[in-house]
Amino acid sequence: MEATTRYIGPTGLDPLLGRIMNTLSALGVSVQGSRLLAVRGRTSGQWRTTMVNVMREPGGARYLVAPRGHTQWVRNLRVAGGGELRLGRKVETFTAVEVVDADKVPLLRSYLKKWGWEVGRFFDGVTADSTDAELAAVAPGFPVFRIG
Repeated sequence: MEATTRYIGPTGLDPLLGRIMNTLSALGVSVQGSRLLAVRGRTSGQWRTTMVNVMREPGGARYLVAPRGHTQWVRNLRVAGGGELRLGRKVETFTAVEVVDADKVPLLRSYLKKWGWEVGRFFDGVTADSTDAELAAVAPGFPVFRIG
């Protein structure tokens, strides 16, 4: 599978865990910065939702990383240019700019440091302790968006 088409779909208990996380988010409970991402569908215009981890870097910049690859939410966000982050009754509208592959290495490392326990299985052995070259090699398969 090419990095630009890399996608790992839900398997096993993933759908059940997703429903549990969606319910927690609807109740206003965040697990390590998780939010319900809402993005308009690129063809339907309907709101589509999924759970994401919002990464905040020192200095305040925030990012969304797609550990499963080029998912539907990634494709929708590219077209929409923004969306909403929801937690309980709180709704934050944001705009998004995709990060180029050359700038992803430190972001992927930070993401793996915080959420590697949750998403490490999608990174095929690459960890927060991997070399810059190893992270750069997998970067095209992991879309990253700066949000604001």
